[in-house]
Parts: sequence; structure tokens; C-alpha cells
Amino acid sequence: MSALRMCELREKEVINAIDCQRLGFVCDIEFNLECGRIEKLIVPGPCKLFGIIGREYEYIIDFRCIVQIGPDVILVEIDPEKALHKCC
Repeated sequence: MSALRMCELREKEVINAIDCQRLGFVCDIEFNLECGRIEKLIVPGPCKLFGIIGREYEYIIDFRCIVQIGPDVILVEIDPEKALHKCC
């Protein structure tokens, strides 16, 4: 596996392989400083009120749920309702 920069990771769309739902693009990561590895991907959740006001929830995807990272997409296997969390 070759190296991947954060800016390249943010350009990839996250798709749930279970139901083929498009979740969005990576906006942030959770990084473990002790182990030196990525723990979770953060993807903005669905928009509120027709996308005008913003977002109340975000998908927090455990790195172990990633099936494959391709040139354009990141395939994950998650239960969207369990991965959806209220924004801090």
C-alpha cells in the first residue's frame, strides 16, 4: 500500500458497501498519538432544513470498518444509524 496524504483522503467520497449509500467526503480524522495511527474517519452527516442551515450530526467511522480505499472512493461497511452521532 502506498502513502496517502490527508488532502487526498478528503477528496475521496465515502460509500457504505452494505446499502450503497453515499455518506459524503471525509472532513476530519481521529488520530491516536500513542499508537501513531488513524482511529476514525469523520464524515459530515445529512443536512438540516434542505441544506440551508448546516449539519447537526456526523458519521464517525471506525478505521476497521474500511473495506477498501480506491482512487475516487472509500468503501466502508457500517450501520449508518449507529455511526451517526450528534456534532460536538
